[in-house]
Amino acid sequence: MPLLGLPLQPTPQSLEDETDAGTSPQAGHGWFRRELLAHCSNPECRSGWFHLWRSQTAPVFEDGWTCSAECTAARVRSAVARELGGMKTARSDHRHRIPLGLLMLEHGWITQSQLRRALDAQKRAGTGRLGYWLVRQGAATESMITRALAAQWSCPVLSTEYHDPARVSAVIPRLFVDAFGALPLRVSAGRTLYLGFEESLDPALALSIERMTGMRVVSGIVLESCFRVAHGRLIEARFPSAELIESVSETAATHALARCVERFRPAAARLVRVHECLWLRMWRGPQPGLDEPGKMEDVISLIGTF
Repeated sequence: MPLLGLPLQPTPQSLEDETDAGTSPQAGHGWFRRELLAHCSNPECRSGWFHLWRSQTAPVFEDGWTCSAECTAARVRSAVARELGGMKTARSDHRHRIPLGLLMLEHGWITQSQLRRALDAQKRAGTGRLGYWLVRQGAATESMITRALAAQWSCPVLSTEYHDPARVSAVIPRLFVDAFGALPLRVSAGRTLYLGFEESLDPALALSIERMTGMRVVSGIVLESCFRVAHGRLIEARFPSAELIESVSETAATHALARCVERFRPAAARLVRVHECLWLRMWRGPQPGLDEPGKMEDVISLIGTF
């Protein structure tokens, strides 16, 4: 039966009338469909029409609304294939760095005998970083070790002076804070995130955060004692709720992630890869500020075939 006096499928004549009439309210049936009803973002959608019972504002995945659970699964499948394909084809970029001891020796911060004693102590103990033994033996200060690490990674030394855990805890899931040793410090002008590390940077994580948030990420080394204090404060803050999913295959992961999107029905959602896992973030409304973790939900998917 016609809906609002319009045929359920446009006829060739109606499509011709639409082209001739332009986009005014009198332009024909195509205008009604194009302007008043959302288009499914799945390029392979075969619904033939639209689902009148489904909200046209959610779910939205990577800037596109989907008209059915099947179309959501198709969009998620494409995103998963994109992320995993990038991992499988990417070539490792090894950056050979001067060992910390040699770098400090070259800068004249320690002597050769001090370096030898620290290396011998490290070897006998079988544990502890070289910097720890240099500080313990009085050959260097914590500040000197931090400066040397920053020089080794060609990055800045970052301060925790303006660290406000409540304002940055929504940047990444808490799981990543613990697993990758990342410390979100502050956001400048809403466009630049300063991300601190204790010993070594994680460029892959920084790139994933940039893709997820749209912010530029500046990574740097933080003084060890300051890092630990700030880290302790951060893990006490409120993070977005998170779900960890373990899947046996890429197909299983796709189904699980698509079900999460359908259940949450986000107004916005995005998927990126972080090392060997997939990170899905969903927003309840237009992407809120970082001080609104309650309006986000994270899903971390681990795939057994990695």
